[in-house]
Amino acid sequence: MPGNTFGTVFRVTTWGESHGPALGAVVDGCPPGLSLSADDINEELAWRKSRDTRVSTTRREPDQTEILSGVFEGQTTGTPISLVIYNRDVDSSAYDQLKDLFRPGHADYTYWHKYGIRDRRGGGRASGRETVARVAAGAVAKKLLDQNGITVFAYTLALGGIRAQKMDFGEIYKNTLFCPDPEAVPLIMERLQEVKKSGDSVGGVVEVRAQGCPAGLGEPVFAKLDAALAGALMGIGAVKGVEIGSGFAAAEKLGSENNDPLTPGGFVSNNAGGILGGISNGEEIVARVAVKPIPSIEIEQQTISEEGEPVNLSVKGRHDVSAIPRIVPVCTAMVRLVLADMFLQQKAIR
Repeated sequence: MPGNTFGTVFRVTTWGESHGPALGAVVDGCPPGLSLSADDINEELAWRKSRDTRVSTTRREPDQTEILSGVFEGQTTGTPISLVIYNRDVDSSAYDQLKDLFRPGHADYTYWHKYGIRDRRGGGRASGRETVARVAAGAVAKKLLDQNGITVFAYTLALGGIRAQKMDFGEIYKNTLFCPDPEAVPLIMERLQEVKKSGDSVGGVVEVRAQGCPAGLGEPVFAKLDAALAGALMGIGAVKGVEIGSGFAAAEKLGSENNDPLTPGGFVSNNAGGILGGISNGEEIVARVAVKPIPSIEIEQQTISEEGEPVNLSVKGRHDVSAIPRIVPVCTAMVRLVLADMFLQQKAIR
């Protein structure tokens, strides 16, 4: 089955390419009666925009959503919600040199082998630009979660080798890096500018938290909540690793250290990250994702042409020095979509 549709009950299909006329999403299975407007969606899309050209792309997309269906008089109708976001600042000239070349670290090589054809303009469907549709769909899921007291947020935990030491969640939306540690922000910005000047890129870690999630979400064995979250987050192009709760650190602990004791007042700790046996336990859900460096760099790299000829390539164009911080709202959106879907599945059971 084509991998452009996500979810079981709350289903999302995204479409569009980086340098095509538009991108969009169709959200099916959304309950009727939710208040929803284009402004609600545009507010979420604004967090994903490039907000600091010192470290981000100079591409300036307005990212204004049009709701084509599924909403009447400001409320969802229960029918498919179709969303479109038009591309307004497309410049494909930098990609002409890539017509017959595979960019290292990109999906050019694999798309070409899978389909026998590829859209070289910004990577087409494999571009980070595709995530604008996910954020739009996530804004719809947010409406359902808000109504049921579930809040999802994410932030930059580490970037360019610098890790946040303070966890002041009130600081997240006060800086362009979505970083909870105000003292780390200038250090990270200095590092990003340094790397950008050198023509290179960096990766980092994003942490996502879901609060207010009731116990009981998730299906046993093959549709576990943690498996669904891992799949959704790994489905973001730049993500190369996901961990839940204590994650890989659990491999170095004793059972007595990693278990979360239960008392009449609740769990004593949360090494499980809010999920046991693939089902939410009512504690805060915590996930972290490892984000690889942006593969489009000006430093010369070895590659080959479609004919297999060796080539040295320097990638030019309007690129971010890191997928973080712009990937932060994307991670938030994907977790929202999973929880909305699991919430509706549980509602059907109990």
